[in-house]
Amino acid sequence: MTIFDNLLMGFGVALSWEALVYCFIGVTLGTFIGVLPGLGPMVTIGMLLPITYYLDPTSAIIMLAGIYYGSQYGNSTASILLNLPGTSAGAVTCLDGHPLALQGRAGSALFMTTIASFFGSCFGIIVLASLAPILANFALQFGPTEYFALMLLGLIAAAILVRDSLVRGLVSVLLGLLLGLVGTDIYSGSPRFTFGFLKLSDGIGLVPIATGVFGVALIMANAGRHVVSGSTEKLGWRSMMPGPGDVRRSILPMFRGASIGSILGMLPGAGPTISTFIAYATEKKIARDPSRFGRGAIEGVAAPEASNNAASQTGFVPTLTLGVPGDPVMAVMLGALMIHGVPPGPMLLVDHAPLFWGLVASFFIGNLLLLILNIPLIGLWVQLLKVPYGLLYPMIISFVCIGVYSINNSVFDVGLVMAFGLFGYMMLLLSIEPAPMLLGFILAPMIEENFRRSLILSRGDFMTFVESPISGGLIALTALLFGWIIVSDFYQKKAQVPNPNAVKKNSGGKD
Repeated sequence: MTIFDNLLMGFGVALSWEALVYCFIGVTLGTFIGVLPGLGPMVTIGMLLPITYYLDPTSAIIMLAGIYYGSQYGNSTASILLNLPGTSAGAVTCLDGHPLALQGRAGSALFMTTIASFFGSCFGIIVLASLAPILANFALQFGPTEYFALMLLGLIAAAILVRDSLVRGLVSVLLGLLLGLVGTDIYSGSPRFTFGFLKLSDGIGLVPIATGVFGVALIMANAGRHVVSGSTEKLGWRSMMPGPGDVRRSILPMFRGASIGSILGMLPGAGPTISTFIAYATEKKIARDPSRFGRGAIEGVAAPEASNNAASQTGFVPTLTLGVPGDPVMAVMLGALMIHGVPPGPMLLVDHAPLFWGLVASFFIGNLLLLILNIPLIGLWVQLLKVPYGLLYPMIISFVCIGVYSINNSVFDVGLVMAFGLFGYMMLLLSIEPAPMLLGFILAPMIEENFRRSLILSRGDFMTFVESPISGGLIALTALLFGWIIVSDFYQKKAQVPNPNAVKKNSGGKD
């Protein structure tokens, strides 16, 4: 079947009334949560993940995906008006978006971010639909050694690309791997790390960890925040019209940003955050007048937003075709598929073709809904920013507890959520990024299974991991990436050490 035949089949799935309803719910909730600073899609996905247990796999993944890319649209509202990004990927939008708001151009800035987001999303969807079948065919050559090497590369990339500290990233990954090994040994059937709790014999659930570490922890960190709007501009249709030259100056930046986001979104550990920084840096580098950036350059808003949304779409490529998530949201998507008995990987496009192409088609529909919803509802989203957090956060915590309890009717699961919420809050205080931990938790069982299966087939010969050209190349790439980060970190720290001779010279030779 050609890509057009596959998309036609996908639209047949995505245009059913059930898929349309859940797509609308997902993108609306995603925009709502993206507007609120300090939260993000993980909180909403964690809250609604229990509901998906009662849905069919297609509707569940369509709704969760809508929350994800819908939050990227709403993220720009708080970034521009309050200088407070809802997610880390929206931090770059603050650099020029908030100065535009202070200049009385908040409406036009929000309008251009919506257009850029729509363009970036459509660009990313086309890349996803074009490359996913090619990558899936290539992945059919993978065996247990290749999958182990690929997942190892994803974990190392996630550890070193999220934050500057390599040690903290590796600690986070190792914590996730340890949590993922809790339960029953897949070969011997012996319990491990259960500490006598029968509830842990099947392992720790994805929902308690995701909602605790990303939901409850962030709520604890932001509960005392008092937000005051930086813009009192009344947003109407006239104020939202782009200024002279805004559209012309945004066309090429949107294209460049979408291209960067589409490429980086497919890399494990990169995701929307890194792509937005690179897109912004690229525009500033090639600009005729770089001094405009940081003072209200429309290109500094259009390029990151296009990159952000393109990366959100192409992030589904490795998740669905290889089973390797690129960020924590993709890890939850992977877990949701596995909960519904849909194994991700190259056979997904064959065994569950209606689900895959229905999801791709729903991206077009969801982004069109977001374009229709966001422009007229910008004023409503602005009003949501005035909701007191003292009322908002207790409601979110209540929904989290109810949703987690409803899965197994277990108070133990609610206790796990609170425990992981406190644990996640401690990680935030110690500046340890929780995203690699969740990736490690999701991938731990698959890494262990492929590692042990490889050794069983090779009768304990560790050389099996480098004998295959694919697995050997992936392990070599992992080693090079790891070594490059260590060397660059060493030289960076060395450059920060002051030169005693230079200090003495500057002080005139006096102690």
